[in-house]
Amino acid sequence: MLRRIFSYMRPYRKYAVMAVVCVVLETMFELIIPLIMADIIDIGVQYGDRSYIFQQGALMLFCALLSLVFGVGGSRFSAVCGQGLGAELRKAEYRKVQEFSFANTDHFRTSSLITRLTSDVTTIQNSVSTGLRPACRAPVMMITAIIVSFFINARLALVFLVAAPLLGVLLFLIIRKVRPLYSKMQGAIDLVNRIIQENLTAIRVVKAYVRRDYEIAKFEEGNLTLRNHSERAFRLAALNMPAMQLVMYATILCILWFGGQMIRVGSMEVGELTGFLSYVLQVLNSLMMISNVFLMFTRSLASGRRIMEVMDEKPDLNDDEAKDVSVERGEISFDHVSFQYQKDAEEKVLSDISFHIDPGQTVGIIGPTGSAKSTLVQLIPRLYDVTEGTVRVDGRPVKEYPLRHLRDAIAMVLQKNTLFSGTVRDNLRWGKEDATQEEIEEACRIACVDEFIDRLENGYDTDLGQGGVNVSGGQKQRLCIARAILKKPKVLILDDSTSAVDTATEAKIRQGLAECLPGTTKIIIAQRISSVAHADQIIILDDGKIDAIGTHETLLKTNAIYQDIYHSQREGAGL
Repeated sequence: MLRRIFSYMRPYRKYAVMAVVCVVLETMFELIIPLIMADIIDIGVQYGDRSYIFQQGALMLFCALLSLVFGVGGSRFSAVCGQGLGAELRKAEYRKVQEFSFANTDHFRTSSLITRLTSDVTTIQNSVSTGLRPACRAPVMMITAIIVSFFINARLALVFLVAAPLLGVLLFLIIRKVRPLYSKMQGAIDLVNRIIQENLTAIRVVKAYVRRDYEIAKFEEGNLTLRNHSERAFRLAALNMPAMQLVMYATILCILWFGGQMIRVGSMEVGELTGFLSYVLQVLNSLMMISNVFLMFTRSLASGRRIMEVMDEKPDLNDDEAKDVSVERGEISFDHVSFQYQKDAEEKVLSDISFHIDPGQTVGIIGPTGSAKSTLVQLIPRLYDVTEGTVRVDGRPVKEYPLRHLRDAIAMVLQKNTLFSGTVRDNLRWGKEDATQEEIEEACRIACVDEFIDRLENGYDTDLGQGGVNVSGGQKQRLCIARAILKKPKVLILDDSTSAVDTATEAKIRQGLAECLPGTTKIIIAQRISSVAHADQIIILDDGKIDAIGTHETLLKTNAIYQDIYHSQREGAGL
């Protein structure tokens, strides 16, 4: 897994190499300083040679300056490398999410995907930015310091053979306990993000139902879970420092004890002991740095595992069977189509659906709530793949069309209207990026957007705010219809997209579509009979099955479901 994560560092590999070189050079110059200091004490101070003291002091200062320069360089290159890795990971993960079908997205909560794109990636990039330097510095410093320590006094250096394994055992025990807690902590962050996202998305409902206290209590519960997991993880991780310091100071005491005995019997000089202690401190500091790096990378592994779950998710929809073809006419046929969201689901959402739509026809789909009307039309642009049977466009199975070409030829105005942050013009140009002002105005005329656009503060340049909060539901629906019209699609699907507009405005939109898009196949899902009465054919869906197909007049005479809907709406209108 680490190899896969660090493969995204490839564009920044030169910075990683430069950081390692700088850190190694910094460490080497820093390790020379205790040797120079030992010579100053044993030669310059002992024999009162001031010129030697100043000469060696200047050399020590020069080494310190070089170490500082290379240290700054190492930190800078490490930061560039870590931030670059984070940027590449986010880019790759976001690109992967864009390939997901709805079924893939259903495997992850939205809040979890956001956490994996932000918090988890940040953990990894910070580990590299702050961990690359100690990860390179500590082994070089430790190995060099141990070698020099054995050259200074081999007998005294044997203390390392006891201290190092003891530190290793302590580190292993801490990491083994803390690793699963980091995974739980990231999961708790997912939960907190989900609660916040749901609350902000449904803030009007929360206030309308006076559920503020309930939402606060729910957030506090999730926040408390996150706090508890974080406290447990960091409490264990915090044991690393006192455990290391305990072993470090015990080692220093042992060296001072044994070193003092050697000085007393004349087998060691005071300068040698001073230099030896400097190297001991460097060795022990290196071990502490290594332990901190291990803890840092343990947390990164938990985040990396979550990121790789997203990267390893295989998109349900692909172009494996696609050919170099595009939609030309907009003919649609369903041939014994069945569908279920989960392969192991007990019941099918759609069962044995068969019908045919000629190019340019207008088809209405109507039926009771929950009869899978929206699911049916989502199979045409392959938002989902059928479980059984075949959906054909222009006589070809939809799998033979490249997804980009298929969806570019089909415009959908979904049941849940979505506008993006930006101006009215920016949102309309989602339908056609290079649309001229004349094309935009024509699409807005057909969708009756021209009835209110002049009343907006800045017309087409009005900022809609997040999710189009600055316009009403009916205005939002008309903007979404205009956006779809701009595509000049071969197939136009309106999924209950005029429910928030009055019947007079709906009639105008319907007439405009018939006049300006005569060759476009139109599929209209609606709850009102008036929305589909004009259609060339009307499909009645009931419980995921086709109950009847016919014209308004035919169904009104022969179909009980259609008659019930028609009469109930007439009675409602009369009241």
